[in-house]
Amino acid sequence: MRETLRSVGIDIGTSTTQLVISHLTLENRASPFTVPRVAITEREIVYRSAIHFTPLLSDTVIDADGVRSIVAEEYQKAGLRREEVETGAVIITGETARKENARTVLAALSEFAGDFVVATAGPDLESILAARGAGADEYSREHRCKVLHFDIGGGTSNLALYDNGALLDTDCLDIGGRLLKLDREGRVVYRSPVLAPWSGLVPALGQRVEAADLAPLLDAMTEVLARAIPNDVKVLSFSGGVADCMWAPPSDWRAFGDIGPLLGPALRRRLEGAGYELVRGAETIRATVVGAGAHSVEVSGSTIHCREVAFPLKNLPVLRLTQGEEAGDAQTLAAAVERKLRRYADQEGLCQVALALTGEVSPPYKRVAELARGLRAGLEPLRGAGYFPVVVVERDMAKVLGQAMGGEGPLLCLDGVSVKEGDYIDIGAPVAGGSVLPVVVKTLAFSNSVPGGEGRERRNL
Repeated sequence: MRETLRSVGIDIGTSTTQLVISHLTLENRASPFTVPRVAITEREIVYRSAIHFTPLLSDTVIDADGVRSIVAEEYQKAGLRREEVETGAVIITGETARKENARTVLAALSEFAGDFVVATAGPDLESILAARGAGADEYSREHRCKVLHFDIGGGTSNLALYDNGALLDTDCLDIGGRLLKLDREGRVVYRSPVLAPWSGLVPALGQRVEAADLAPLLDAMTEVLARAIPNDVKVLSFSGGVADCMWAPPSDWRAFGDIGPLLGPALRRRLEGAGYELVRGAETIRATVVGAGAHSVEVSGSTIHCREVAFPLKNLPVLRLTQGEEAGDAQTLAAAVERKLRRYADQEGLCQVALALTGEVSPPYKRVAELARGLRAGLEPLRGAGYFPVVVVERDMAKVLGQAMGGEGPLLCLDGVSVKEGDYIDIGAPVAGGSVLPVVVKTLAFSNSVPGGEGRERRNL
């Protein structure tokens, strides 16, 4: 069995906006006599857009119509119709996610998104997608070492730490090449608010500067990035526009109207001088958009239980049971679930959520029935509010758990997916003959500095 999904990735960054189209191949790797084991076996990029400067109406407002025109033009060049898009991600990254109308931009792109393109750019997801798009996870696996990946763009630096191919941690720092913008004569035309802690090092608006004048600011920025490296890490991987400048800076440092051409070489000198091994990513400026198009989607396990569910399901907040909570009897479990549900109640009542648990290895049916009774009772308020149970299990037991929960009306239990409290999840319609579900696990798009925004706050050190 082979099946291909068409995936689109759109990255609206601080400096640039770009798009890629990928083909994701699904195959069943199990023998004919065992439970299907469907996995994404190939990720082929079939179209890469031009790299466009992100259009802005002002320092705080994105040109939504301009972004929409870029995407429409690239769809036309690629010969892609909107209804052909099956999965992927729209990523608003870096400083752009803080703009006043970031949500408006996502709404303007919704017509290009098909039924299952998600709109997100939390720092965790952004770090992971850039690292995977650049190949840092594969490098760590192949060389059996720890690798810290830096994706350094116009507004932020997203970090992802891998050990033997496994993700250990992520972070995001307010370090980027376009935090300070200059005109062709070298006069400062923009200073990002995140530079306020370094006000004594930042030239004034309108001031004309030479490269030497910016050395103290560059030293401070590279010092912050260097301090983020754990003591036991010796291999560093890089992507983003600044990564290109680390290895091939333009002859004129003013070429891009920012400090990226100076920041890249300054960082390389500091890190090589400290003895680190530096690896240029397989993708640099395109790493995040490649990650969004080719690496944002995974598939569930094959033992799912799905009844009367209308797909896709989008932006479901995850409520995660602790090991202690899920180890209790049915009554204790039900009480724990009800407490968690109340966290997501607002003035209009409950919303659709996904309840996550670890599950157990080969549990006896008596234990499965106990879990099912507790989950069914704890999630009953959802049905009263017009929603239905969605249960996400890490271990391979969703089918039997869903069957044991019984009842009437919609119900979804899936396994093989790891999520944590505070994540959001998108679930697409069944693929591979109905045996698995495409899934995107994410943090939502906007930093806390955007009014009403969700997501983890970035750090400015």
